[in-house]
Amino acid sequence: MTLAGILSIIIFLASLILIFSEKINRSIVAITGAVMMVLAGKLLHFYTETQALAAVDFNTLGLLLGMMILVALLEPTGFFQFLAVWAARLSKGRPIILLVLLGVITMVVSMFLNNVTTIVLIAPLTILICEILGTSPAAFLITEAILSDTGGVATLVGDPPNIIIGSAAGLSFNDFLTHSLPVVLLVCLTAMIMLILFFRRELVVQPEKRAAVAGLNPAEALDDKKNAIRVLIVLGAAILLFILSNLLDFSASMVGLLAAAVGLVWVRPDINKTLARIEWSVLFFFAALFVMVGGLDAAGVLNSIVHLLKGINSIPPVWIGVIIIWVVAGLSAIIDNIPITIAMVPLIQGLGAGGLDIGPLWWALVFGAGFGGNGTIIGSSANIIVATLSERTHTPINATLWNKRGLPVMLVTCAVASVIYVLAYPLYLN
Repeated sequence: MTLAGILSIIIFLASLILIFSEKINRSIVAITGAVMMVLAGKLLHFYTETQALAAVDFNTLGLLLGMMILVALLEPTGFFQFLAVWAARLSKGRPIILLVLLGVITMVVSMFLNNVTTIVLIAPLTILICEILGTSPAAFLITEAILSDTGGVATLVGDPPNIIIGSAAGLSFNDFLTHSLPVVLLVCLTAMIMLILFFRRELVVQPEKRAAVAGLNPAEALDDKKNAIRVLIVLGAAILLFILSNLLDFSASMVGLLAAAVGLVWVRPDINKTLARIEWSVLFFFAALFVMVGGLDAAGVLNSIVHLLKGINSIPPVWIGVIIIWVVAGLSAIIDNIPITIAMVPLIQGLGAGGLDIGPLWWALVFGAGFGGNGTIIGSSANIIVATLSERTHTPINATLWNKRGLPVMLVTCAVASVIYVLAYPLYLN
């Protein structure tokens, strides 16, 4: 391998290690890595600023920005808190029913909105409801985190890796509804059953505590009903446009940004407060990762890896997909799935250039990146958030507890996804 290839690998791996250590903000690490990659490219004449800019997937960034703006408009209305209180009241204080309702709400919301935002807003209220019931919130928080990660796999906009894969592979919103949503529903059902069995001894509430929860008023949690309805109408229209995007010849980013623009005009919020709620660091993190992977490609690293993988063609294609599910899931359990996904995209494209039908491999990547994060307490941002919030309670969530509950769920759900992938493989060829 050339000096350019070796240096680009060192920069990329060093950035991943620092991102994984979480001692430095991951966006700062990624931006620094991107700058170093371009600088190395300039010095060794393999990567330029123009190439770096071309490596950034603006379709992905545009869609992310549009959805972030919609979330920023919906967040202050109290809609998420309304859903949590409504679920608590509907359950009448019965813990298993409450667990199912909160889990389903989190899963469904995460299909269309950022799962981290969903968790940040629902988890604190979950802890409050559990305090009223006199039960440990650990079971509820772990369930919400796992189902938010899993539910996000169902749609194009539900999880950042989906947006990346959809943009690279040309997959539409409808493709996810037909190819991913059925798998996610079965996987979520499996996860829910497992979690109820795991936590059944802890889901006990004294009868007198139930009345307090049954008396909660969801309407009191909704701070701005008018604007909540407006944003939900815009979100619903956006989903319809996503479904019709192929007919209208609209890109996903166009739909997302159009919905955001309509929402801003209709709601007319304090623009400074709205912009402050957008996770700009995430957008910079994505852009920097694209630049680094572009550097690896320009240095010939990805071509070298694809060349080494040529022997993989002797393996039946369906099993290549299963291998991708498990390898990516394993990596996603210990490293952020976003850099893994961005790095895997050109590798899969390289396999396609070598004559392999890579259509099914994109779905294997979706399932591996989406379900793998459930395995460990650091496997996803949602996991880390609920663990941090639980430190305020009498039963904090630690790595040992998560490994006992989350890791079995990850292994079984990946197994379920693998079985479905093998059985439905001909459908993924289309």
